[in-house]
Amino acid sequence: MFFVLSKLFAAFTAPSNLIGLLALIGLLLFVLRRRKAAGLFLAAAAVLLLAVGWLPIGSAALIALEERFPPTRPPRDVTGLVVLGGEIDTDISTDRRTIALTDAGERLTKAAEISRAHPDARIVLSGGIADLVPAHEATEARLARDLLVDIGIPEQRIDLEERSRNTCENAVQSKAVANPQPGDSWLLITSAFHMPRAVACFRAAGFPITPYPVDYLTRPSDVQRPAPSIAVGLYLADLAAHEWIGLAAYHLAKGTELFPSPTSP
Repeated sequence: MFFVLSKLFAAFTAPSNLIGLLALIGLLLFVLRRRKAAGLFLAAAAVLLLAVGWLPIGSAALIALEERFPPTRPPRDVTGLVVLGGEIDTDISTDRRTIALTDAGERLTKAAEISRAHPDARIVLSGGIADLVPAHEATEARLARDLLVDIGIPEQRIDLEERSRNTCENAVQSKAVANPQPGDSWLLITSAFHMPRAVACFRAAGFPITPYPVDYLTRPSDVQRPAPSIAVGLYLADLAAHEWIGLAAYHLAKGTELFPSPTSP
């Protein structure tokens, strides 16, 4: 139930969708000849569209997330890597019969780089089918494995976790696959803006990991300049809202840390 509700809630709370909803209500009110109310809704939609699209609101919210866990170097001995899904578009990959990377593709390229520097490290690819109504049976983990094997990573080093549908399920199911032991050193690889939510879930699951953020989308100086386009501003705002709302929802529903600190509690 949590999975279904979270998907629906995320869709309705995306800033771009909220702006569109305000505009739609305004148009309906205009058709119903309630022009004063229609004008208010349409004006609110226009103001929010310009403000969220051009002002660095999304950038500022993402910077706070991306700066929470600073970049780090892998330790000398790495037991394994946990790579969270999100770097492959499973729908396009299935329809086009290829492996289509998303903007988060650095999760896989960095995992390949680290795995070559640590040839004994295991690789756990975590990601099932996160669609409410699955259109295919291809999981993110399976497609990610195929790509890593294609670029030269031995398949026997790779373990798949294909049951998870969200971040906290990533943590629980990855722990079951990895079976970490005392003294192990596991790296968690995911996008920098997603790292706080991921760390909160892995700590709640009792899986000790070292955060290794990748796939940065912002620079600290971005708060000093407008977004290059309304589309980019809305995209960044949608990402930031998804993460901040996710942190709050997991905290309330699952008892995870609200905004985990770089230092383990």
